[in-house]
Amino acid sequence: MTGGRTIEVEIIGPDLEKLVAMGGQILVKSKQMIPNAQVRPIPSLDLSSPEVHIEPKLMQAAENRVSSADLGYTANALIDGAFAGDYYLGGDKIDLTIIGQSRHIQNTQDVAALSVATPDGRLVSLGALANVKITSGPEQVNHRERQRAITIEVSPPEEMALEDAMDQIQSEIVQPMRENGQLAGGYRINLSGTADKLRDTWAALQFNVLLALMITYLLMAALFESWLYPLVIIFSVPLGAVGGILGLSVLNLFMLQTLDVLTMLGFVILIGTVVNNPILIIHQSLNHINEDGMTPREAILESIRTRIRPIFMTTTTTVLGLLPLVLFPGSGSELYRGLGSVVLGGLIVSTLFTLILVPTLFSLTMDAKEWGLNLLRPVALKRPQPSAAPREVEIDSKENVTV
Repeated sequence: MTGGRTIEVEIIGPDLEKLVAMGGQILVKSKQMIPNAQVRPIPSLDLSSPEVHIEPKLMQAAENRVSSADLGYTANALIDGAFAGDYYLGGDKIDLTIIGQSRHIQNTQDVAALSVATPDGRLVSLGALANVKITSGPEQVNHRERQRAITIEVSPPEEMALEDAMDQIQSEIVQPMRENGQLAGGYRINLSGTADKLRDTWAALQFNVLLALMITYLLMAALFESWLYPLVIIFSVPLGAVGGILGLSVLNLFMLQTLDVLTMLGFVILIGTVVNNPILIIHQSLNHINEDGMTPREAILESIRTRIRPIFMTTTTTVLGLLPLVLFPGSGSELYRGLGSVVLGGLIVSTLFTLILVPTLFSLTMDAKEWGLNLLRPVALKRPQPSAAPREVEIDSKENVTV
């Protein structure tokens, strides 16, 4: 199923025939570049559908005081029906439509014979006010920002990443057309659809990830009353992200899971999840250092020995709780399967590596802190000490000295 993996190449410009030509060019190149992709135009690139064009005769219409807008509204009312206004009956809204009698328009040739009422009360045939031409054109004309648009929808195969397909289309199709001057004269090409939503979502999540990191760091700084120790804990977050990517990759070996909004949200959730185990280790180590008088290395080893069991118990219960979300099928499971795989993989990888990385970084941090304090101690000793105030000496007549 590729409905959620579509790249819409939107071609916008003034001339419909040139849009159709560029759409055919992109259609052929997309099939050649990505052989297994599903490529289809919206609407069809066929210009053979019958059309009736009504082109106003400006001089004759002006003499009869009929504007182009009035002529178009009248033709629309006589042929297909035109909206006139609203009517409310008992709270229900009813649309009022003006429509001509069908017996007056049986064939396309009857369009020119339709009667148009002028402001002075005369009836004039439509053919006297406009040129009626029977031509061919597309079955549907789409518009984007009041300009004509044709969309080429590309659905890459399951084994190809959506971002890779976007990059290939941008670099090998759109960019050469822009360099060759094909987009001159008010034409432009946009990548929209799922590709556009993915790009916008990633741009929004970048700010959310940074915000989550900052909030997490500030909370840990308040907990430890230090700006140094939370930095050690933050280093475990990239491990969780790597684990989330690995979990999503393993899931894609068995079933396709797109990188949608909920899946990206899993990486934000990991920031608040993977820091729990490092907090336990560092907090317990600081307790042993400050209260029991242990050295940093002894405190780290003792905190790992006492905290490894609750860490594994918490991780095991969380993993067992997330497994049904990832493995079990059912209605709506495709929505949350990606989120579950990201959190599951990130939690497993971060737990295993936290027991090695965090103690090592914390030990190096304590050594660096001690080294910095040793550098500052000689500087403090070299500072001149304040001299004592002079004491007054009093000698009495009996040669007793009083200080």
